Amino acid sequence: MSERLAVGDTAPDFTLTDDTGAEVTLSSFRGRKVIVYFYPAAMTPGCTKQACDFTESLDSLQAQGYEVLGLSPDKPEKLAKFREKESLGITLLSDPDKAVMGAWGAFGEKKLYGKVVEGVIRSTVVLDEDGVVTLAQYNVKATGHVAKLRRDLGLA
Repeated sequence: MSERLAVGDTAPDFTLTDDTGAEVTLSSFRGRKVIVYFYPAAMTPGCTKQACDFTESLDSLQAQGYEVLGLSPDKPEKLAKFREKESLGITLLSDPDKAVMGAWGAFGEKKLYGKVVEGVIRSTVVLDEDGVVTLAQYNVKATGHVAKLRRDLGLA
């Protein structure tokens, strides 16, 4: 497991495929603030709740200068079904080899139902306009996370 990102770190750049098959590069968002969140699997209850919460907040987040990128190990085809089924407005990116998750500290050992397993660590990292970390939260809860994040960012 790589080290987790911390406030003041420059976020590692990446290029991943979105749910439409297009390539999305993090550095193309320079000049805008970016919320990058990592979730284990599309179309599961917690991940659906979190994605829907981000979608519901998207207009107000964008009005404050934020873009939202959701990363999971799911293939683009599954992400497309997820977007369509849940009417999601956020950008969904596929990290099937979990390389980006590893580089950002969002993959590794975690507790699941009392057992230690290796997997995606539900995490959210907020970047400023220069790609520098302003907030890094690991092992977040799916339910209520977006509301807490908005409070932490002073957007509530």
